[in-house]
This record gives sequence, structure tokens and C-alpha cells, in this order.
Amino acid sequence: MPYIGFVKSPYGPAKTYELILKELEKRGFDVTFSKHHWMGDAPFGLIIAETDRGEVAIRWNLGKTFGLKLEEVEKGDVDEFVEDTLEYLSGD
Repeated sequence: MPYIGFVKSPYGPAKTYELILKELEKRGFDVTFSKHHWMGDAPFGLIIAETDRGEVAIRWNLGKTFGLKLEEVEKGDVDEFVEDTLEYLSGD
């Protein structure tokens, strides 16, 4: 089953990416592939991961402390979530 997630992080893109992948592993996800999208002047990004439990798409933004919320969803919901976030990141 696919998942979408939301992260708040006080860190920059590289550290946030690293922490999200570590948190997924702690929660029992075996990440086989991942990619990270962000703009240098935007305080948020998108991480897409292929895992043994399905696709995971996580939108992150700046916050005071690190925290991850995951929701199990239908495949179409993940596709729409990713498409909407990528459109916003690209400015379209």
C-alpha cells in the first residue's frame, strides 16, 4: 500500500533527506530507491521513495523540531500528491 507523509524539520534539505530516510527505516520500511526534489529558495521539498511496503511520498517544510506523519492511501492519491507538489516546486 502506498503512503504519503508530512515532515517538519529545522534542518536544510540534505540533513532533512537523511533524517527522513533513517526514520522510514526505524518504522520498518526497506528503502530500495529514493529521490529528492527542492528549490534552493523554497523552504520545502518532496522525497519519493520506493520501499518494500510500497511507494512513499513525503512533503517536508521548515519547522521547529523534526517530526514525521505518515498516512496509508490509495495509489491515485500518491500520484496526485506528487504531481501537485512538483507543480508548486516548479512554479507552474
